[in-house]
Order: sequence, then C-alpha cells, then structure tokens
Amino acid sequence: MKDKEKLRQKIRKNYSQVALKGSSGCCCSTGCCGSDSAIDANAAAKNLGYSKEDLVNMPDQANMGLGCGNPIAIASLKEGDIVLDLGSGGGFDCFLARRQVGETGFVIGVDMTPEMINLARENTKKSGYKNVEFRLGEIEHLPVTDNTIDVIISNCVINLSLEKQKVFNEAYRVLKPGGRISISDVVATAKIPESIKNDFASLAGCIAGAEHVENIENMLKNSGFINIRMVPKDNSKEIIKSWVPEKNAEEYVASYTIEAQKAI
Repeated sequence: MKDKEKLRQKIRKNYSQVALKGSSGCCCSTGCCGSDSAIDANAAAKNLGYSKEDLVNMPDQANMGLGCGNPIAIASLKEGDIVLDLGSGGGFDCFLARRQVGETGFVIGVDMTPEMINLARENTKKSGYKNVEFRLGEIEHLPVTDNTIDVIISNCVINLSLEKQKVFNEAYRVLKPGGRISISDVVATAKIPESIKNDFASLAGCIAGAEHVENIENMLKNSGFINIRMVPKDNSKEIIKSWVPEKNAEEYVASYTIEAQKAI
C-alpha cells in the first residue's frame, strides 16, 4: 500500500507539472515519453480524432494534446445530459461536452491534481460557463452522489489508476440506471516487457500501467456493466509509437474505445 501511494504521488506530481508549465504531448508532460520538444497540441488533438471545429473558441490551455482518442465522438451526448469526466485535466472534453448538452445539461470534471483543477476553474470563470464544474478528487473515490450521471467520459486516464476495479465500481455507483460509459483508453494486447513496465516514464505516459483488454472487460462485468463494447482505434499504432518511438510499445498496448451500460 505504501508503494502504491508513493507511485500515486509521483503520477500526481507529473501531471501537476503539465498544468503549471503548459506542457503537452501523449499522456504525460513533455519529455517523459522520450521527447524533449513540445508537441503542437492542436495537431495532436486532430490525430486523436478531434475536428477543426472542436478546437475553435476553446479556453486557454484546455487542450494540452493529452489523451489517446476522442470520447466525445462515441458518447452520443444529448441536450440535458449530466456528464462526468474522469481525469478532466484542463477541461478540454468537459468544454466540448458542454456544447452538446446545452444550457439544460451539466458537466462535472474530476481530477486529482489541484493545479489542473485551478486551471480548468479559471477557464470556466473566464468563459462565463454556468453549467460546468470541476471537483478535486480521485477517480477511485469519486466526489459524486449515487445514481446522478447520464454519461461518463474519460480520455486515457483509467489506465493510470493503480486500482482499476475500484474505478469501474465507482463509475457504476454514480451512473443513473441505464447510464453509460464512453471512454478512450490504453489497454494491453500482449504481455508488457519488464523493461517497459518498470519504466516510470512509460507508466506516466499511459503505457506500463495498461491492463490486458480481457481483464478490463472482466472488471466491467464484475462492476455490473452490460452491453460492453471494446474496439481498437484505427490509428492506434501511430498514436502509441509517437509517444515512445524506440520501445516498440505499440506491439504490446493499443488505444481502445470502451463502452458499457449500467443495467436499468
């Protein structure tokens, strides 16, 4: 437990630096995945599946080029939906979700780093949004009431959790009956070599902490989810290779879209 907490603190510190320095690229701060130069956040977002329209009028530093896909593209959000974003970062996906749920909907972002929360809240204040809220908390212990959320989104964050089953249990708890998850995440498709698994840079970059795809499906089932659908992104290898070009990580992990529903 002590080792887990130590590792959790390292991950939190890593992402705090992203918020403070405005770094971008893959699922980590610039450099931790082997790159010493900043990545164009808009170009990274487009490669992950976001459109040019998604990037228009986006608050400052909301888009950091983080993630491994576009959960909004599969979420099928409707006017009036209450949406929860796990690991909301600078608020990019929350602000996109807000456009779709309209003034009658509501979007909640949860992040474990105070620096990210402060950045997202500042952007919310500057933009004048009244139906977006950011809460400090861990995704294993969500600061959200039972049975209140229509859709949960998340972008390359659950793989960082050291207790993934707890995350899915919490997701199930806060969803309304019939509610659903629509997430983009990195999963393992083969046994990850120890050289990658023991490399903290890769862990912070959403690779070494990836769980095998079959285990993720079983966790979802254990939490009570039904109608589980897990599909690899078409350009998954390109995305993963751009993070750690010299480790062949794309042979062991992949970017997936994961969808599931809470029973009615």
